[in-house]
Amino acid sequence: MPNRLTRWIIIALVLGILSGYVAFAYFPDSSAGFAEIASLLPFVFLRLIKMIIAPLVFATLVVGIGKMGDIVTVGRVGGKALAWFIGASVLSLTLGLVLVQIFEPGKAMSLPVPDATTSSGVQAGALTLKGFLTHLIPVSVIESMAHNEILQIVVFSLFFGVALASLGERSKSVIEVLDAVAHIMLKVTGYVMLFAPLAVFGALASIVAKEGLGIIKVYGLFMGEFYLALLTLWVLLIVLGGLVVGPRIMQLIRRVREPAILAFSTASSEAAYPKTLEELERFGCSNRIASFVLPVGYSFNLDGSMMYCTFAVMFIAQVYGIELSIAQQILMVTILLFTSKGIAGVPRASLVVIAATLPHFNIPEAGMVLLLGIDHFLDMGRSATNVIGNSIATAVVSKWEGELQPANDTGVAVAEPSESRLS
Repeated sequence: MPNRLTRWIIIALVLGILSGYVAFAYFPDSSAGFAEIASLLPFVFLRLIKMIIAPLVFATLVVGIGKMGDIVTVGRVGGKALAWFIGASVLSLTLGLVLVQIFEPGKAMSLPVPDATTSSGVQAGALTLKGFLTHLIPVSVIESMAHNEILQIVVFSLFFGVALASLGERSKSVIEVLDAVAHIMLKVTGYVMLFAPLAVFGALASIVAKEGLGIIKVYGLFMGEFYLALLTLWVLLIVLGGLVVGPRIMQLIRRVREPAILAFSTASSEAAYPKTLEELERFGCSNRIASFVLPVGYSFNLDGSMMYCTFAVMFIAQVYGIELSIAQQILMVTILLFTSKGIAGVPRASLVVIAATLPHFNIPEAGMVLLLGIDHFLDMGRSATNVIGNSIATAVVSKWEGELQPANDTGVAVAEPSESRLS
């Protein structure tokens, strides 16, 4: 089934690009209407995904923490996850900074320089301490679930799960009920995933019909170099993960290729969350570790998005001929390391972070106008990278905790009956 779905997603991706190009090139008068109709397919699919995200995150995370048994174990696992997240963040930011200066796309492309007073339309106001706390601490968990504020759901689930674990045997029945809820939500996920090829077709057809492929020709150098940077990051993360997990790391990459392709095609790592969680457990990650690390990683470990931040900031600086000293570059990485941790739930998060960072170095915000037209194509790569990065992080923490199980011939992790939802 996974291979069949992957095949259909790839076919839908190709057909989406072709149909979008035909509409843009041969039926220009109708292309806008076609793009609007096609965009309804990913719109419906992403709403279905959002429908299951909140109960799935809550149920799996609470059950995972409840099964850990005590606050000490939660703290230990959380500390290991945070250590990997920070290391991966620094790697992503630094690699983007280094490669963009080697490639120098802002100088090589000779793009027209936007007037410094031009507005990009991206609001950076959300990146304040108060804004971060607003996205961190829920007023009501019901409201958080209604708005799919994953970070707030994670915070509430942490409190709820720790309280549940502290009650011991008295909470066993609640854990069993939530475990059943997680079973149900994974079954619902299977039904929703049947719509994935249609969503992929609509997403690609819509953007190509609207923008055409000509924009890729204009920005081909920048996009090619950015994707090469992402590929380099993939290799480094796989190598570092392999040092902990061992040769099985390549089996993990093969197993999460379907959610990665889905994230790439829809430009949404959120769309791939349920399938990623399922594949990690099939790979052998303990469900209590995967249920804890993955949702936290979706808030704090967006490797692709962080690389794009340094890559884009330096690209805009190059376009305007602005040179940043080594000290300024180190300061930029430090700023981005912290601001990128406060963007969970912020729309167009990477652009918001970039818009907030540019003024610190007197780089005109107007330069972002150069990237807005291709941001969707860049977001596809960022989203897939976020899935890969969080999958590797989950496998590494599982290994560190001694809870990375072998997989059997059917690909389902060997685990205790009470620990497996996928048997």
